[in-house]
Amino acid sequence: MEKQTPSRHYCEEQIRRILMTEVLQHGRNTQFKSAKDFMKYFESLYPPGPALTKQVQRAIKSMDMPRDKNGFLIIDKSKGQLTQDKELALFLNRANALEEDMSPLEFLFLRTELRYRDYLLQLIRESDTLRGKYYTALPSSDGILFFCPNKNRLSSLLENLKRLDR
Repeated sequence: MEKQTPSRHYCEEQIRRILMTEVLQHGRNTQFKSAKDFMKYFESLYPPGPALTKQVQRAIKSMDMPRDKNGFLIIDKSKGQLTQDKELALFLNRANALEEDMSPLEFLFLRTELRYRDYLLQLIRESDTLRGKYYTALPSSDGILFFCPNKNRLSSLLENLKRLDR
């Protein structure tokens, strides 16, 4: 008995499996751009012919996978994700974004009355005296949280600033 041409759904599953294997082995797809690149696999299981070729082409088309800049199919992202990733990459590069190791930083929590927190945070961010003494200051539910290289130095500066009002 001769093998039938596989269903489009079956072809999609096999293509997905082939591409996932490729990504797991090489980190990305470096071999598959079109239906013809999958034909060797399908022709090893089914009789070659126009019906098989058409079915694999339909499967590729229905999967609607995005392609990288070299035309290789991308299995692990939708076209929407790829568009988002490209915009994110553009602005990461434009902003000269660099990863910083936060492990050596210390934390300082400044408890404040909620009604003054946002304005106080604005004044802290604008302060020439405090500039460079912390990496970031974030509003929290009961005050302001600082990530800083030396919490004792920042604490001392904040205490000295409070004394100016006495």
